[in-house]
Amino acid sequence: MAASRRDIHWNRSLELRLDESTMTGEGQLLTDIILRVFRLNGLLIQAGDEMGAEFGLTSARWKVLGALAYGSQPMTVPQIAGTMGLSRQAVQRLVHDMAEGGLLQGIDNPEHKKSPLWRLSPAGRQTFDRIMQRQARWVDALAQNMDRDALRKTASTLEMCSTRLEQTKRARRG
Repeated sequence: MAASRRDIHWNRSLELRLDESTMTGEGQLLTDIILRVFRLNGLLIQAGDEMGAEFGLTSARWKVLGALAYGSQPMTVPQIAGTMGLSRQAVQRLVHDMAEGGLLQGIDNPEHKKSPLWRLSPAGRQTFDRIMQRQARWVDALAQNMDRDALRKTASTLEMCSTRLEQTKRARRG
């Protein structure tokens, strides 16, 4: 697939900026990856919004369903936010709207009366399962002809970056 003019411009401007920098070679490569992840994130949110539209889901709502579906137990709003990298305030609004829409159920939290626990309702579980069936077809098509070892290495590198950023964040908090 040929690169669009925008892709060519983006790649050239990135290379020019990185060549002029005083970063190490590893720092330049990681900056390149970070910028590409930013771009990929935008494309993934757009694709998620398109896939979720039929189910009344945005990417953000899908993230909330995913956090609860893959969690081992019901979660509070701050736990959902931390798991999915969203702000607590945004998740609070989403959870409220999704509960009103019948996708989530709140239950009493014995450890914190003002912070209920949330879980998928039966309708939420059904919606999540259906969108994940669609996502499976989409991601299989996207992954077609990609090298499995390269994908594993990419996942490992991204996880290493996430871990280091989380450690830095905890160290700053003290």
